[in-house]
Amino acid sequence: MFNPLERNMKAIKNPILLTDGYKFCHKDQYPEGLEWTYETWIPRKSRVDGVNHVIFFGLQGMLCEMVKSFEEGFFSRPLSEVMAEIRENLEGVFSKTNPEMVNEYDYSHFEKLHKLGYLPIKIKAVKEGTFIPIGVPMFTIENTHKDFFWLPGYLETQMSSYIWQTMTDATLANYYKRVLMDGAKRTGANINAVECQAGDFSMRGMGSPEAAYRAGAGHLLSFGASATIPTRNYLKAFYNASPDVITYAPSTEHSVMCSYGTDEKKAFLELITKVYPSGTVTIVADSYDFWNIVDRVLPDIKDVILSRKGRVNIRPDSGDPVKIICGDESSENDTIKKGLVERLYEIFGGIVNEKGFKELDPHIGVIYGDSITVERAKQIVNNLIEKNFVSTSAGLGVGSYTYQYMTRDTLGFALKGTAEIIDGQFKKIYKDPKTDLENFKRSKKGMVAVVFEEGTYKCIDYLNPDTEPFIINNELQEVFRDGRFTRIQDFESIRQRVKDESIRVYGI
Repeated sequence: MFNPLERNMKAIKNPILLTDGYKFCHKDQYPEGLEWTYETWIPRKSRVDGVNHVIFFGLQGMLCEMVKSFEEGFFSRPLSEVMAEIRENLEGVFSKTNPEMVNEYDYSHFEKLHKLGYLPIKIKAVKEGTFIPIGVPMFTIENTHKDFFWLPGYLETQMSSYIWQTMTDATLANYYKRVLMDGAKRTGANINAVECQAGDFSMRGMGSPEAAYRAGAGHLLSFGASATIPTRNYLKAFYNASPDVITYAPSTEHSVMCSYGTDEKKAFLELITKVYPSGTVTIVADSYDFWNIVDRVLPDIKDVILSRKGRVNIRPDSGDPVKIICGDESSENDTIKKGLVERLYEIFGGIVNEKGFKELDPHIGVIYGDSITVERAKQIVNNLIEKNFVSTSAGLGVGSYTYQYMTRDTLGFALKGTAEIIDGQFKKIYKDPKTDLENFKRSKKGMVAVVFEEGTYKCIDYLNPDTEPFIINNELQEVFRDGRFTRIQDFESIRQRVKDESIRVYGI
């Protein structure tokens, strides 16, 4: 009887099979005499207004995961076992369309790689955390052994799937950070509050736990708050991040609140006096009647909240976040018209800072974690400023709508071959499709270098093995060769570089 729980997962984890089916064929399609291939990773086009630089991040983590995958799923396993899996998959993919290819396919290159025992590739890259302009290379990959000229192209699919989302999410998180930092500076808010103003709530909406922790790593380059716990272990393992790299406070959810029935005052009191008599706690408040909580429950327990050592965050979770936080002028209800922040200021009080903006009493706060986008974050910041409140009056939960609602094409990532050596002769290769009216698919030619000139990073291409080593101040430096790192970076230095680069590029 078929029992999926007893099935062998080794074949699924064999990294040789983590590729597109057509990659099996490419080794035989290249010209005879090919010894060396060189490919370049570039963000080719931004489809996000306001984003013209991309944060380079995730290569070290990707290489750690990929090398570990090859060591455990390929090199350390019996050759006969992994080759049987490769044959089975190739035959399963091509048996109907190309039966002759199945019969004639030469598997010896996989056997040679297994015997070699490591990935014979070299990778050169800019420093992680660097803001790279659209159209400028971030890293290059080449083979270090002529028998494995096919490997850089073969790894393209796997590498792309590991890394494009990490960099995209890091870039989008920084966009949020710039919006929130600008608001804080305009309103005289505590700049440190911005570090945790946007929290990562995305895990449940991501494509997999692995996608979640990679995306979460990108978020933590710009913020300190995250509910995605596996991100901590990812960054600790691969980037030597400190144990407190993630900050988060206890929070309820609807299943908790609904367990108390409709007696929401009882629920609040139970949570803030017995479960969490001190410290920060976030309470979901819209399970039944949100505005009833704001107008009746909170005033009744005002003294309890103000005498408590810590902050109680009120969390609305449905409706239009801009209107709920900042007010809806079209409403006939006075509280709804004012919005949550203004009403909490009326109930709990606060201060007026040196710039003349109101700040809520530190015992009470606001977090909104549903359907937040960059555009909504901008609206919330601007509307709070118009109402004379500091922009940090509301925390924002950034979820999967931001970190999943994108593709590799959001920033146009691609790894393309730009140079080869055939029979000892160097050759520049490139693509330049005439049907590409925007010219963003045009690739570089030959080997490349990245230099910092006139306040920005620029690409130099048309290089070859004789000229590339002599480019002064080439930012593309070797980080990995033949299964080992030759340059390692830690998370805090990358995070600091992101802060410095954000000021350099955007002034924030």
